[in-house]
Order: sequence, then C-alpha cells, then structure tokens
Amino acid sequence: MKTSPKDIFLHLLAVVALYASAISFLTIVFQFINLSFPDALESSYALDSARSSIRWGISFLIVSFPVYLFLMRYFEKDYTKEPEKRNLRIRKWIIYFTLFIAAIVLLGDTVSLVNGLLEGDLTARFVWKVVSVLFVAGSIFGYYIADVKKHKTE
Repeated sequence: MKTSPKDIFLHLLAVVALYASAISFLTIVFQFINLSFPDALESSYALDSARSSIRWGISFLIVSFPVYLFLMRYFEKDYTKEPEKRNLRIRKWIIYFTLFIAAIVLLGDTVSLVNGLLEGDLTARFVWKVVSVLFVAGSIFGYYIADVKKHKTE
C-alpha cells in the first residue's frame, strides 16, 4: 500500500504528540520532586520557576495527550478497515525510531543511576527523577515493542 501525505502528516503528528506528552509529564514530575525535596542552596526564584514549569507542563499535557489518544484511536479504526495500513513505511519508521529513542533514554538513565551510585550521590531527589524517566521511557518502549510483536511489524 502506498503512503499518502495524509498518512505521513497524521503519523508525524501522533509521534510529536507522544513525545510532547512524555516530556510534559516528566517536567511536571521533576518539578514536583524539586518542590518535595528542596535543595537548600536554591533561591525562591527556583521555586517560582518550578511552579511555572508545572503550569506549562500541565498545559502541554492537556493539549498533546488527548491528540495522541485521538490519533491512536483513529489509527486502530483505520487499521480495522484496512489491515494492510499497519505495514505503511511511515508507521514502521516512526515505531522503530520511537523504540530507538526510548532505548537510548533507558540506557542513558541507567548509566546516570549507576554513575550516581558509584559517586555516592544518591539523593531521594535524584533517585525519584531516575525512576520517573525509567517509568515513562519503559512504558513507551513496552507499548511499542508489544505492538511490534502483536502485529509482526518489520
């Protein structure tokens, strides 16, 4: 099946919405961690900045995540009608690119955790941020790897 400009647009929009959602969610979580485990050296400006980042993160999440969910629902309906669309090149490229990015993030996050452990710099703030990234990147990786296995996307 040939890829149409509409397919390219919708798949790119979906992946951008996914990445924006993940980044926004992590921004919110990181700032709540910063507020929950304050650094004694931070000024009141850092606290105001954290609150502002939370507002921006929520704003992005309110817009981007429903767009992603809507597009995923649209794709599933479209794939039910036309199963061969699951094999569109743009879909395969985006899935594998997303798996690549998620794997790189997981590797980098794990390296960061091991480095923090070796340096003896494991604060609650640091550990919670690492766990947050592992959860988000791991969830994305798990979702797409399951999709690849389920539908034998190559």
